[in-house]
Amino acid sequence: MKSQRNFSRTEAKRVGNVTIILAIFLSLCVLSIIKSHFAPYEDEDDEAETETKAKAEAQAQAVDLSKPTCYESSRRSDTCEAAGDVRVQGRTQTVYIQPLAQEWKIKPYCRKHDAFALSHVKEWTLKPFSAARPPPPCTRNHSATAMIFSNGGFTGNLFHDYTDVLVPVFISSFRYDAEVQFLVSSLKPWWISKYLLIFQQLSKYDIIDVDNDDEVHCFPRAVVGPTFHKELGVDAGKTAGGYSAADFRKLLRRAFGLERAAAAPSGDQWDIRRRPRLLIISRKNSRTFLNERAMVDMATSLGFDVRVGEPDINTDVAKFARLVNSADVMVGAHGAGLTNMVFLPAGAVLIQIVPFGGLEWLARGTFQEPAKDMEIHYIEYKIRLDETTLSEQYHTDHPVLKDPFSVHKQGWDALKTVYLDKQNLRPHLGRLKNTLLEALRLLPHSHSH
Repeated sequence: MKSQRNFSRTEAKRVGNVTIILAIFLSLCVLSIIKSHFAPYEDEDDEAETETKAKAEAQAQAVDLSKPTCYESSRRSDTCEAAGDVRVQGRTQTVYIQPLAQEWKIKPYCRKHDAFALSHVKEWTLKPFSAARPPPPCTRNHSATAMIFSNGGFTGNLFHDYTDVLVPVFISSFRYDAEVQFLVSSLKPWWISKYLLIFQQLSKYDIIDVDNDDEVHCFPRAVVGPTFHKELGVDAGKTAGGYSAADFRKLLRRAFGLERAAAAPSGDQWDIRRRPRLLIISRKNSRTFLNERAMVDMATSLGFDVRVGEPDINTDVAKFARLVNSADVMVGAHGAGLTNMVFLPAGAVLIQIVPFGGLEWLARGTFQEPAKDMEIHYIEYKIRLDETTLSEQYHTDHPVLKDPFSVHKQGWDALKTVYLDKQNLRPHLGRLKNTLLEALRLLPHSHSH
């Protein structure tokens, strides 16, 4: 009996030991399974962190630190680029930067030699800081690049909206692939709303009204003042990724849902149900077409589907962009309304009617030269003395009619008052007909008249 009892105790001990060993073994197995299950996520976190760092380094490299922090980026613009510890205090128009060798001041608007325009632009200061002169503490941290520009100057005029702000902002921000935070000085809410669809293509972040903001925004990089290249244009050779005016127009098509990238019809012929469309840009206050109704009738007789548009400061940009994009030929007197050429499909024709007064140089710089980069055909129609109301306002020998350049010498205000503000137009229908026939021949089709 005794030996049997001892055997049972020994057996129980062995069973207990085996149970403990099995429990340890099972625990190790469970831990192995858990580790193998979660390890990929740890790796992914590491990879994500590495990718974030690489992206930040790549964006930092986009700031050329071999240049001075602030420099003349073109004849029309100054630009400041900085990387490191960047702190933006909007209420005081101050950017604190470390490292920074010296203090800089800049007005971030692309019309640097125009004193009148710059009188409506706030000046920003870039300041270095150190432990001895500490900056204000960050209240909001950002990983994107900051871009500061002004909504002042001549904004509100369609031409200046694009050539002074929207195109330069595209030039300076497109390289960041939407990882850019816009901080707008002298912000006009109605203006931002008007062009919001464009800004949303360039940035994934809400625009900050920086002058009225109490935060201290901290960034790894900043660009203060967009870069100007040329009127309504982009010099692809000067951009970080070789992007051009064609890329800007592509961005506009995405922003406003424009269907036509090119004016070419389907197949080799125009569909008989779709006549080439002519859009006449109408004006009310000056450089008005006094025979506009007759112009419409004449163009219709040539086979055009004619539309008349009158853009103004309250025009719905998306709606008007769709109208322009549907046109094959656009005609208008020199003025801000012709800026809508940015929405024309490639291969379309722009006809600029140049008012009387030796204004060819103005017409060339504003719309003729940009047309080429936009892949738009350009035709110029010059108003003659018998087509302008100036001939009714001045006697035949007056310098305004006989010697326009004597008026030019008096300065821009004199030129603008006489030849842009006080002149209405009555294009000769026979001459204009020949111009429209020339436009039809330039269109990418073989339809004959």
